[in-house]
Amino acid sequence: MNSSSTTAAPCVCCGQTLRAGLEEWHWVCALCGYEFAQFAPAINEAESHKKLDEAQRDTALKSLREANFNQLLDRIGRHTAPAGTRLLDVGAAHGWFVKAAASRGFTALGLEPDHAVCEQAQRNGALVREGFFPDVLAAHEQFDVIVFNDVFEHIPHSDGLLSQCIARLAPGGLLVLNLPSSRGVFYRASKLLHRFGAGAFFDRLWQKGMPSPHLHYFHARNLTQLSARHGLTLIDSAHLASVHLDGLYARITYFKSGVRWLAPLIWLAIVAAYPLVRWGAPSDIDVVIFRRNGG
Repeated sequence: MNSSSTTAAPCVCCGQTLRAGLEEWHWVCALCGYEFAQFAPAINEAESHKKLDEAQRDTALKSLREANFNQLLDRIGRHTAPAGTRLLDVGAAHGWFVKAAASRGFTALGLEPDHAVCEQAQRNGALVREGFFPDVLAAHEQFDVIVFNDVFEHIPHSDGLLSQCIARLAPGGLLVLNLPSSRGVFYRASKLLHRFGAGAFFDRLWQKGMPSPHLHYFHARNLTQLSARHGLTLIDSAHLASVHLDGLYARITYFKSGVRWLAPLIWLAIVAAYPLVRWGAPSDIDVVIFRRNGG
């Protein structure tokens, strides 16, 4: 299915025909729960970037991402020794994960296709190469660990992407996916609000109108089903925090959409729900770690 298609297509995870979802661009699988959006990414288009306040986004996400990245590196370290291990961070953004991995002894490289964001990462001292995965890699380059931090769900063809990952993973290597979950409390709440006529939160969680919107919503089970077809075995799964009070208001408002007037109400609702989200509600971030078979 492509961005101009209006007909149903098979689910990438289980093969069931997708059905119409909550919007004309939204498709869902009734069998396994996979969800798909018909958006066209515009990563390096100037007009799309005018909708973002990049400095504010940096402030909004840094605290949460750094805490999550440290937890993620702890978990990766349970399955491979960092020293000399070649790690690739696909969609490295500001380079925070690359720098954190390098500080632990990984031989870490990041890839980032957004020109402006890549330049910022390089100014921050991260080893980040501009371009798309795997196009900017040399023919011989392979890695022991390939990581997608909030990136896998932005790339159009998941099946082909996993094939490309296998080609770049050393035998026995790890594929680490850190991504939003369709079973998370905030995503489920956004769908409920949409059914009552308030679709702005649903659009925001899909990042509709941003340079690189979400194209997929998975959960750990259907993602494992998809990955198994590519010779990947699930060896670990976990959850990470999806919100942090530090920088929360900046996170809500860095996208210059027409519903920014709702930001105080959204902020208050999240703050009120924060104890529940932190201590008991289903997490909106899944982490799954796969090992390439044959090693």
